[in-house]
Amino acid sequence: MARRALCIGINNYPGTDSDLSGCVNDASDWAAALTERGFSVTRLLDSAATKAAMVQAIDTLITGAAKGDTIVLTYSGHGTWLPDTDGDEPDARDEALCPWDIGSGNALLDDELHDLFSKRAGGVRIMLISDSCHSGTVTRGDESDLDPGMPRARFLPPAVWMKRDALPADTVRPARLSGGFTRAGGDLLLAGCLDTQFSWDTSFNGRPNGAFTFYALKTLKNLPATATYEHWFKEIRNYLPSTRLPQDPQIFGTRTARRFKVFA
Repeated sequence: MARRALCIGINNYPGTDSDLSGCVNDASDWAAALTERGFSVTRLLDSAATKAAMVQAIDTLITGAAKGDTIVLTYSGHGTWLPDTDGDEPDARDEALCPWDIGSGNALLDDELHDLFSKRAGGVRIMLISDSCHSGTVTRGDESDLDPGMPRARFLPPAVWMKRDALPADTVRPARLSGGFTRAGGDLLLAGCLDTQFSWDTSFNGRPNGAFTFYALKTLKNLPATATYEHWFKEIRNYLPSTRLPQDPQIFGTRTARRFKVFA
């Protein structure tokens, strides 16, 4: 009945001129919260989060888990997309995470995530938390914690990191990363926004964070011991979307998975 987690946070994207500010804090905050709940946590931050290192860490996490274990993977950083090459995407795009070395073309595809997660043993519970990508608009919630100024989208357009002769015709649409994560094979996914939106990198009370991560952890602190993921998600939705943070958090998973106790 082991509990293990991997928390990835990437602010620095060399060669892209698209650095973020709150992702390392996100990863550290998730790590602290999970440690308090009895998880053994590994962190990959900035230059440590190359594609090779991410693949190895995820593989170790999955293959080292046995029946009854709970695994949590959190990712804060840019999301992106590139043309689908094997015909398995309805929108003809493969969605991807952006490792630290994305500037060298090293995107981590949703197909690759699927292959990694397919290695899990029966009875292993997997929770995925994605604070990356996407944009939209609605009014809701208390924004008293939010610092003034426009937040930055956690989406890296293909034109920023792909060679010009490899660029697809449509290079501006946001990635549908939550769909890719869903196919990875986890039991449950909490995503920062809709497929057609961005997750925002911003600042609260003078400290950079992702908007979704900030409110997810803020509400987590006040959850009763018996709270389910469904309950937690409803609490997060009290804050997002809002006027200045136009993102709709999402929960993906079966009815049974949604009713698991949080991080149990």
